[in-house]
Amino acid sequence: MSLEKPCLLVSACLLGVNCRYDGKNGYREEILQLKKHFQLVPVCPEQLGGLETPRKPSEIRAGAVVTSEGKDVTDNFKRGARECLKLAQLFQCEYGVLKERSPSCGYGTIYDGTFTGTKISGNGVAAGLLTEHGVTVFGESRIQELLTKIQTTEEL
Repeated sequence: MSLEKPCLLVSACLLGVNCRYDGKNGYREEILQLKKHFQLVPVCPEQLGGLETPRKPSEIRAGAVVTSEGKDVTDNFKRGARECLKLAQLFQCEYGVLKERSPSCGYGTIYDGTFTGTKISGNGVAAGLLTEHGVTVFGESRIQELLTKIQTTEEL
């Protein structure tokens, strides 16, 4: 597959797709700056894993992903992570910009599983799998860092 620009995996909610657990999106206008440098590949690991929208919020607790009602949805999150990895590999994505603190997409910081808004160090299921397979993950607050990295690389 020959594309004029490299591909970038992006959480679909950041592009304005209403796929978050609450049926809303996390649109970030600055993500569109990335279109100058990348072909954007939108993904929602939770939908790819078979979960509906809207859905009960989920957090990672003791290695499992559970909803606010206590239902274990770990298998859905793992399935969605594998599908995201397939897309990243198919489109040869070296980078991803994913939704921060999400139990799927969070990278570096996630919620602690108590549904109290408490944050801890850790990765969401998809972000962790992508990272294990060589995809460099950025949260949406680090878009400028990715742009600087890419612009520096393009100048070389």
